[in-house]
Amino acid sequence: MERGPMKKVIAWSLWDWGSAAFNAVIITFVFSVYLVDGVGDDLPGPISASTWYGWAIGAGAFVIAISAPALGQRSDARGRRKRTLALLTGLVVTLTAALFFVEDDYHYLWFGLLLVSVASIAFELAQVPYFAMLRQVSTPDNVGRISGIGWAFGYLGGIVLLLICYFGFITGDGGILGLSTDNGWNIRLVALVAAAWFLVFAIPLFFAVPELPASATPDSADVGFIESYRVLWRELKAMWAGDRDVLRFLIASAFYRDGLSGVFTFGGILAVSVYGIDAADVILFAIAANVVSAAGAWVAGYFDDSWGSRRVVVASLVSMLVVAVVLLFVSGPLMFWIFGLALCLFVGPAQAASRTYLTRATRTGKEGQNFGLYAMTGRAASFMAPSLFGLFVLIGGADRWGILGIMIVLGIGLALLLRVPELAHADDDRFSGESHGDGVR
Repeated sequence: MERGPMKKVIAWSLWDWGSAAFNAVIITFVFSVYLVDGVGDDLPGPISASTWYGWAIGAGAFVIAISAPALGQRSDARGRRKRTLALLTGLVVTLTAALFFVEDDYHYLWFGLLLVSVASIAFELAQVPYFAMLRQVSTPDNVGRISGIGWAFGYLGGIVLLLICYFGFITGDGGILGLSTDNGWNIRLVALVAAAWFLVFAIPLFFAVPELPASATPDSADVGFIESYRVLWRELKAMWAGDRDVLRFLIASAFYRDGLSGVFTFGGILAVSVYGIDAADVILFAIAANVVSAAGAWVAGYFDDSWGSRRVVVASLVSMLVVAVVLLFVSGPLMFWIFGLALCLFVGPAQAASRTYLTRATRTGKEGQNFGLYAMTGRAASFMAPSLFGLFVLIGGADRWGILGIMIVLGIGLALLLRVPELAHADDDRFSGESHGDGVR
């Protein structure tokens, strides 16, 4: 790859590296735990802090589902994809930094929940124009590799920052920096570090990747937000009439992507309750799982460009189902380390290749709209894996049987995906570089 295009690829991937600060540190491992177990620990009343936290995130997911497609459609039509990404990135950074003011007192719980909920909305919406920019930094011949590189950057960026925060600010009494833990001081500083991390690594994208031209006439580009839903509805009807395979893919991916999320959501629970891993070692497994997923995404990108995105996803899902069957019957920490990491090896490739497939399947100028639909369908289906996990735990009487629930969601997605055709990776009719600048030709 030439120097110019590689500069754009690295800049684009660094946004993923930086954005992992919000997912890994704020939502998954650090600040969410502080909010629930620290700030809301002595919350009065019958409703627990964890319940309020779940409701806050759920409300954010609803907003994302109803707004993402229209946001993507408008950013495409107006040629403001990069501007939209910049505004949403800035909002996430600002709200993350504001978490510093959430003190270890239940009176601050509502402030913290509001910040996290709104930031999660902004973060998910930011991924719509970010994913859509994949075509602006790639060609039909290398889009799979570049998607895999970006996904791997995201995994690795989260791991690096998590290690910095864990050892520098958290472990022991305020980490190796010896920070005060009074009033949540060390965790509040972590929020500032996460905000700065995201900001610093997001900046290169806005200098290296050019804005895209508008895809609509001035009249259609200037429609209001409500009117944009009418435009979106017309686009969906046209897609149903002439591009139905994209809709089939969106439905199939909604199922299996929820199953992929379930692997990480319930992995820690299963590690401790079923396979006997010490609770203190769960974070070590989480780090190893992310490294393995990153490696899988990176390597699978090469197969994506030669085999096709759909084949990579199908192979990944089949492999995950086979490994999950083994996990149903083995016991002990060693078996979980071996087969749990084997399961994670295929998560990254499935995620990255899904993004690649939608990029290849989308006609030029409709990327934001389709990735908005991608976000919407994903959110709409996000209840399935948790619900079936809980159902099978109830039926089987043990956490181990929850694996079956995740397998069913993955299997449904796989069955639906088998009805979606593979795409030629060099389909110039869909994947045109004409509107994206000289960096991708």
